[in-house]
Amino acid sequence: MAATLELADADPVSAILTWLQKHTRVTDALGGPGRVSGIAEAPWPHLRVAHGPGGDMRTLTWATQPEVTLEVYGDPGGWPGQAELRRIILVCAAAVTELPDTPHIPGQPVISGVRSSGTLLWSPLVDGQPRWLLGLLVTLHPQARAGP
Repeated sequence: MAATLELADADPVSAILTWLQKHTRVTDALGGPGRVSGIAEAPWPHLRVAHGPGGDMRTLTWATQPEVTLEVYGDPGGWPGQAELRRIILVCAAAVTELPDTPHIPGQPVISGVRSSGTLLWSPLVDGQPRWLLGLLVTLHPQARAGP
């Protein structure tokens, strides 16, 4: 039971948000700071990081593989174009794949793998606002606790 409760604290979205908000290449690709969050908001272009619909929670005890969705939004007026937004989302995804090779941050889950779920989707909103979606499967486990 304790392992399952620890798993509840292993949130891949918060770990990825923290990483991407500080990542220089992501900031450059998006055109400046303050463009990565958990909601779709200006300034544009903007990257939204959210829990995805898929993944594998395995036995709910260790090394789960939840899906995280990256969404890159352009300005409601239609810029930047589809090709540029695709480039931006791929730069952001590449930055996430660096996480398993970085030193562990105390209090954060241990991320041991990141791979695409196989979906890179052009999906403008109904009002025409440009958007790309990409699912990432994130293999992670809770930080090991010392002692009983």
